[in-house]
Amino acid sequence: MSERRTGPVALLIALAAALAAIALPAAASSAPPGCANRTNTTYQQLLTCVTLEGVRAHQAAFQAIADANGGNRAAGTPGYDASVDYVVEQLDGAGLSVDTHEFDFSVTQPIVQLTPVATTHPSGSITGSPLGTETDAVVPVDINLTPPRANTSGCDGAFAEAAVGAPLTTDPAGPDDFAGFPDGAIALIQRGGCSFALKVANAQTAGADAIILFNQGDTPARSVVLANVTAVPPAGSAFTTILIPLVGASFDAGVALSQPGTTATVAVVNEPQTNVIAEIPGNNANNVVMAGAHLDSVPAGPGINDNGSGSAAILETALMMAKVKPENTLRFAWWGGEESGLVGSTAYVADLSQAERDRIALYLNYDMVGSPNYVFFVYDGDNSDGVGAPAGPPGSAAIEDVYEAYYTARGIPYKGTDFSGRSDYGPFIAAGVDIPAGGLFTGAEGIKTAQEATIWGGIAGAQYDPCYHIACDTFAGTGSGPGSTAPGRGPIALEVNSDLVAYAQLTFAFSTESVNGVPGRPVPGSGGFTP
Repeated sequence: MSERRTGPVALLIALAAALAAIALPAAASSAPPGCANRTNTTYQQLLTCVTLEGVRAHQAAFQAIADANGGNRAAGTPGYDASVDYVVEQLDGAGLSVDTHEFDFSVTQPIVQLTPVATTHPSGSITGSPLGTETDAVVPVDINLTPPRANTSGCDGAFAEAAVGAPLTTDPAGPDDFAGFPDGAIALIQRGGCSFALKVANAQTAGADAIILFNQGDTPARSVVLANVTAVPPAGSAFTTILIPLVGASFDAGVALSQPGTTATVAVVNEPQTNVIAEIPGNNANNVVMAGAHLDSVPAGPGINDNGSGSAAILETALMMAKVKPENTLRFAWWGGEESGLVGSTAYVADLSQAERDRIALYLNYDMVGSPNYVFFVYDGDNSDGVGAPAGPPGSAAIEDVYEAYYTARGIPYKGTDFSGRSDYGPFIAAGVDIPAGGLFTGAEGIKTAQEATIWGGIAGAQYDPCYHIACDTFAGTGSGPGSTAPGRGPIALEVNSDLVAYAQLTFAFSTESVNGVPGRPVPGSGGFTP
């Protein structure tokens, strides 16, 4: 790691404080002098210009946006809208061609409790919920408010689950949590005991017109507003279609809503959101190299690693490549609604014609590339490690090779990670789309093993990102961490991976022949370059 690109953390924190004073941060790129005005066609030029300071400046801007908008940048909130405005402003300022792609997005409204007290409760989105508004009596379903609050609320009804992940099957002989449930009421169901899909299947079959799923309350993490979980029935299920609105709630809200005589209004409405798409035209308009990162955070925090890290890295790369004249057309995407189930990227791919899909040579995904307790993960394009999910579409292994060659040249160990479907590469590699994909990842809520700590440093037995999906995923919290080889030195993984994002983008800007067989040419001046 070159010291020329590691700025003092104190200066970065000061930048964050300064940006926090304004509603929408101004241009924040901190590239070395001259970088924004030159072509940056060679590896040496581009990697000199894509700096840790520049990437961190964008993260500081995202933090300032969150600070000014309720502490988060979640899709469907003013914080996300301001994040979109910031990215568009940056890209416009660099002269890139920018477009916004609108998609439908379900937003849960606060739960309005009407009786026996009039109040509101924050709500969270549940993947699979249709739109709808219902006002009716709230009926608790076999809940348990007594510590440790173990329960099977809503698990016993018209459907039962043979095993975790198995299809839902009918079980008319089993006990019924919904015996005597009033037709048309709002079912109040506690987390725990079985899948959300089964709880919803039982409630809908029993005649509920809406469902409030509240957190279990057995740990602090399972007491906050329940959000970003899925109720979608598994493949092959006897229950196939959710017809009633679903919202999540905190444990405390569940307690309040469980009072006798409670009535409430539950609403899930459509508030269209936007993806940001930027393009740099190449000599070959029919061979598009695409990189993407989700721009939204979870409602619980500002999301500066998840995914301010990937968003900032591709933003700085796009800005520093604005004047490049590539062989292939370059496309950058900032996705909305990832935290609600890959909504933005899924809608984007669905809206592409077959001819437009065929133009995309490859897709590169950058989600959480700067986790403090990091491992350098590369998406396993060919399933060469023989673990977990199958290989990506043909050509994905060649993308993996580019990342691994870079790490090898720098003497940095790396490890494969599966295409598990958890991030925005999912719609691109889906059956029937089959676009080659790859990307980088440094870990989320997974636990670092002792062996990984020996290889990459950091703390064994701790999460790769200790602040994953909670309020401490902040600018200050991503500035250093247990994964740093020297505490306080800075976000090492983010620096390394920001360079690699730029390296891969420039590599494929000039040739994707190894991926899809389309001839290109070497990156200018690359003959003697060593990362």
